Amino acid sequence: MVDIKYRNNTIADFIFQLRKERNLSYSDLEELTGLSRGVLHKIETGETKHPEFKTVKAISPVLLVPYFQVIERYIENENRVDTLLEVLAEVISCEETVSLVTKVALRLLESPNKGTEVSLERLFNFTQAIKDNSLKVTLFEVIIQYSRGHGVMVYLAKGMLQKYLIERLDFKRLEQTYQEGQEILHYTDFLSREEKIAFYFRMGLHAHNTKKYTDCIKHCITGINLEDRETELKARAYLAMINSHSQLKQYDAVERCLDVFERFEYAFVSEAAKITRAITKARKKEYDIAIPLLRSYMNELSNNYKISIATELIEIYLQTKDMKSIAELLEKEREFLPDNPESPHTNYVIGLYYRQKGAYHLEIGMVYEGIQSFVLSMNAFGKINGNKERDKCMNQIFAYFLKSNKQFDLQYVSMLQEVYNI
Repeated sequence: MVDIKYRNNTIADFIFQLRKERNLSYSDLEELTGLSRGVLHKIETGETKHPEFKTVKAISPVLLVPYFQVIERYIENENRVDTLLEVLAEVISCEETVSLVTKVALRLLESPNKGTEVSLERLFNFTQAIKDNSLKVTLFEVIIQYSRGHGVMVYLAKGMLQKYLIERLDFKRLEQTYQEGQEILHYTDFLSREEKIAFYFRMGLHAHNTKKYTDCIKHCITGINLEDRETELKARAYLAMINSHSQLKQYDAVERCLDVFERFEYAFVSEAAKITRAITKARKKEYDIAIPLLRSYMNELSNNYKISIATELIEIYLQTKDMKSIAELLEKEREFLPDNPESPHTNYVIGLYYRQKGAYHLEIGMVYEGIQSFVLSMNAFGKINGNKERDKCMNQIFAYFLKSNKQFDLQYVSMLQEVYNI
């Protein structure tokens, strides 16, 4: 590998120095690159002050230097936005380092050939078409930082929104990304109406998944007031709001929102409304109505809802001390447990299910099985960073042993330690 000297020279000096160090003539370079010696001579002498990127790209492999060094030197004096976008597309496709992607993007924004807002718009539109989410986040971070430093509020808001919409999908960072979403609330005036609707609905769903039920209702209402179409996202926002009212024990509000929710014509609406009405009856302790409904829905509704129904039924049976019905339900576990839970809500419900199952096992004296179920519950909550829910599991376990005066065996310690190691 050639040791690069003269770091402050132009791309012409850079190529000349490397050619000399490799002892290559113009004829050699012409043969190796397919470029004419006339083109090569003009670049080295500086007659061509801004060589095309494809030309430099053809020369660089022959000179046996790290690709990023050629790119860094090339962009130093390049001001053409179209060319810099070409370079950016190249370094992204070649999976070059994040630092190089950042340098090219910043050079594009600093180009004197275009105004700041125009350059930000070009980079923002370019970023939207990238498939790799980690690279998109890197470029949105550049846009955010540059916009903030230059007072371009529109692209500060747009960049923050797009970064949030990607990062909110990381279940392990739900709390952190929600807080980052909160910052966007200060810049919503700079978003388009469509962007505002998407933001408020997504924040509403996010608040529900992080159990911020009052926030969920507030964000969903804001989005609903902006959206005059009956979209699927609006329907899902209604459902999140309904579940939030339920968690807050605001059952009259649940039923009012359900009346609106049932008017949406999406496949998931009918089943979601049915189970929500049944669960509302259970939460109001109207078990004589709730239990027959929930039992019938275990056979009628799709698998998406069966885990929620099972969890609700076990909760009722634990309160009514109906251990026989729990045992009968657990025999059918394979029929309602999701195979590959993907959403935060599904992982949360699975965590609840195993916690209820663990409580049942402890209630009937099956301690080992109970600890196993609590471990599965804690693993499910761990996937969504549900530390408070994991703590509840531990508290239930310790409360059982304190109440029963049973020995807390070493095997139980090992099982629980493994959860935290994972």
